[in-house]
Amino acid sequence: MFVLNENEREYRFGSSGPKYLMKGPRMNFALVQFMPGEDFEAHYHNVMEENFFILEGEVDIVVDGKVNHMKAGDFIHIEPTEIHYVKNVSDKPVKMVSTLAPHEDPDKVEVKNYTY
Repeated sequence: MFVLNENEREYRFGSSGPKYLMKGPRMNFALVQFMPGEDFEAHYHNVMEENFFILEGEVDIVVDGKVNHMKAGDFIHIEPTEIHYVKNVSDKPVKMVSTLAPHEDPDKVEVKNYTY
């Protein structure tokens, strides 16, 4: 068992990106924040399935070319091998929870020049 406060961790890119509260051994749990206009590289996982639960704001989550406009309270489940891309198309920050399981490191395959 362990206990921590989110303030004990930092976002990967300063004020944005993932903030991992737990990384393995069986799953990853992160808070993810993107400022307006920010995104991350399209990718997929071979083994891990990924979930996003939107806490604040609105965001587009594209899965295999389908745009899912998500808002606070929405949940999306992404299966292994589904290419996904996240972009904050709003004028406000978005904050969401991300879980990945089963933990497998490395398991992220980036897809270059992905457009939707």
